[in-house]
Amino acid sequence: MGMILNDNVHDPDSYFWGKRTSTLDWCEENYAVSNYIAEFWNVFTNVTMVTIALLGVYSSIKHHQGKRVIAIYLGMLFVGIGSMCFHATLKYGTQLLDELPMLYVCTLAFYSLVEIERKPRYGWTLPVSLAAIQTFITLTYIFWLQNPVFHQVVFAVTAVGAGLFAYKRLNDPRVSNGARRVLVRFFMLGHICMLSGFLIWNLDNIFCERLRSYRSYVGMPLDAVFQLHGWWHILTAYGCGYMLLLVHYVKIAYIGHDNLFTVKNFLGVFPHITLREPKKVD
Repeated sequence: MGMILNDNVHDPDSYFWGKRTSTLDWCEENYAVSNYIAEFWNVFTNVTMVTIALLGVYSSIKHHQGKRVIAIYLGMLFVGIGSMCFHATLKYGTQLLDELPMLYVCTLAFYSLVEIERKPRYGWTLPVSLAAIQTFITLTYIFWLQNPVFHQVVFAVTAVGAGLFAYKRLNDPRVSNGARRVLVRFFMLGHICMLSGFLIWNLDNIFCERLRSYRSYVGMPLDAVFQLHGWWHILTAYGCGYMLLLVHYVKIAYIGHDNLFTVKNFLGVFPHITLREPKKVD
């Protein structure tokens, strides 16, 4: 399910990071833009995920939203930074920094949706069990099944579990109708972005050689339009961002504070939760 291509670099030792050691190499031509960055556009497009995550961390700390909410945004931040490191170097160690945090942030979201109350219902049983499962998966992936398909399947199962609990929270009677409309919008946008990104990710894998010929024909900077793995990064950043906004907002709704918060877009494109501005009185 991942790309394994022959390196388009004739002498990998002449570039800063040297020979690729990762088990994956995506469709973008290696070191086409810089001798210091293996896949320039795949690094640059992760700015979207990092920015949305930083806004989430800032908002949750500023408005005292709790450790669980802060943790999921920090997880998203680590995914973005890890992905940048992986695409910049194409080393196996940085590949793990990209892939493993994806599992962890999804597990954190799942936990936050199950333990929606301030006081955990399952005590230490649930977090310890989830940590043990993720530890087993991590060790299996690193030392036994070093196959990206294993990671992709496990991630998909974890994401489905989180999605099912997210859907369950949409129908909770403790959520007001106004908050439910916001949550449904997050749920729909999150899944639309993720599924669209997954489609583009597959197109990038299937039609790589054709996409490379298009990029060669149009040249810089228009070749960025045909960097489909980069578009996957952008779409999954929004998909993940909207789903984490759902986790964040449902916690606000559970304590009846949804009327105090709203969603705004930083620079018009980066969504985050913030306090509503007081209405002006003439």
